[in-house]
Amino acid sequence: MHHITLDSETDFDGWREAARALALNDVRPSDVSWRVAGGAPELFEPTEQSLEPPHGPSPQATFNVPARFVELAEIAILHRNPERFALLYRLLWRLRSDHDLLEIATDPDVAEVATMAKAVRRDEHKMHAFVRFREVGREHTSHFVAWFEPEHHIVGLAAPFFARRFADMPWSILTPDVCAHWDGHAVTFTPGVAKSEAPTADRLEETWRSYYASIFNPARLKVQAMQKEMPRKYWRNLPEASLIKPLIESAERTASAMIANEATEPHKPQKRLEPANKAEDMARKRADDIEALREEAADCRACHLYQQATQTVFGEGQQTARIMLVGEQPGDKEDLAGRPFVGPAGQMLDRALEEAGIDRRKVYVTNAVKHFKFVPRGKIRLHQKPNTLEIKACRQWYERELAAIKPELVVAMGTTAAQSVLGRITPINRNRGHLIDLADGTRALVTVHPSYLLRLPDADAKAREYRRFVEDLKIAADVLRKSLRAA
Repeated sequence: MHHITLDSETDFDGWREAARALALNDVRPSDVSWRVAGGAPELFEPTEQSLEPPHGPSPQATFNVPARFVELAEIAILHRNPERFALLYRLLWRLRSDHDLLEIATDPDVAEVATMAKAVRRDEHKMHAFVRFREVGREHTSHFVAWFEPEHHIVGLAAPFFARRFADMPWSILTPDVCAHWDGHAVTFTPGVAKSEAPTADRLEETWRSYYASIFNPARLKVQAMQKEMPRKYWRNLPEASLIKPLIESAERTASAMIANEATEPHKPQKRLEPANKAEDMARKRADDIEALREEAADCRACHLYQQATQTVFGEGQQTARIMLVGEQPGDKEDLAGRPFVGPAGQMLDRALEEAGIDRRKVYVTNAVKHFKFVPRGKIRLHQKPNTLEIKACRQWYERELAAIKPELVVAMGTTAAQSVLGRITPINRNRGHLIDLADGTRALVTVHPSYLLRLPDADAKAREYRRFVEDLKIAADVLRKSLRAA
């Protein structure tokens, strides 16, 4: 009997390595027992255990299985079924002699693995839908924490979604099995905790309940479909759960009142009055003039972000600047002032530029996205990360600014800025610290956004990352000095 111990409940690589070695040695599924390190040992299990079969490989050097099986096994192994490791090895064993086995949907092993994978994916979807973050702390020191109880081992599978969706805020998702944490750069995992470790409420929940009640449409209510999509077991972790029962009970009465009311005129968007001679004025201005671009961008409707933002926040600085600093998007203060980097992040940038030896008055400062993207939370507008479509829609302004300024170096601060400048999603840590040649002959430098430094809760980490940020800007300062000497 071969006793295989895996490192964790989700140790797919360990299972795959052991399963391959067992199969190459013709070890039958009935001769293998599987367990996870730290779990209760099986009855009569020997003290010493091995991840490798005791004998050398058989003459059969290798074997192939469909790529679909590997994809299926990676998901199914996250199921809580304690027999999943044995089931997957049995299916692997059978695939060696029947390569098309996965096409037989009625086969008991195939059907069970497919059902397990489907359950894992459904649980992943529920986690995406029903995680509710609660704010701990305020503003720059805030951290967002959520509690979730998954049916299966899906935290590692689901975490990248939250890293993309909430990339601009530090968060933690606590579960009984494992906890996921995001610091703006990477997802890390720690052991699970009790529910008592999670926050119970925050100052934004009443706002969220008001919003939920306002978007609830009683005329389209389908209770059975609603409960199927949002099972009751998730309600206890949702701020809006207290509203669901009374909203359902009053739905018929509310819908009747809506029908009885007279129809209202649709809201007519106000059109901005244009001066009669604006087109002539624009034609007289140089196409590459920054002021002309700023005036043209004020009416930008390339994406939906203009609808909620106060105004377009265009770049500013010397049109002959040798360095162009590109941020991600305007924040709350910038949206109100109409100027880039005038809020806390701008103050952090000014300080770092001074330490690096760069005069901000001699550089051009702009953002990849020109409108403030946010979600309202009471009196606070929470910054939201622009998506790829919004970045692409706004890239025309960056390209035209670039053509007008003609800088020698573009400093991309943050992932959104890096995506706009380089034309692709670009990890910051792997690309910072060195110059990158662009297709048009301009060089680029990638670094973090100064707002990232403001969000770091640990003082030592904040000091360390600030020094790295200044070192990146010193590279830009060196480019500027060499350019001035050459001139």
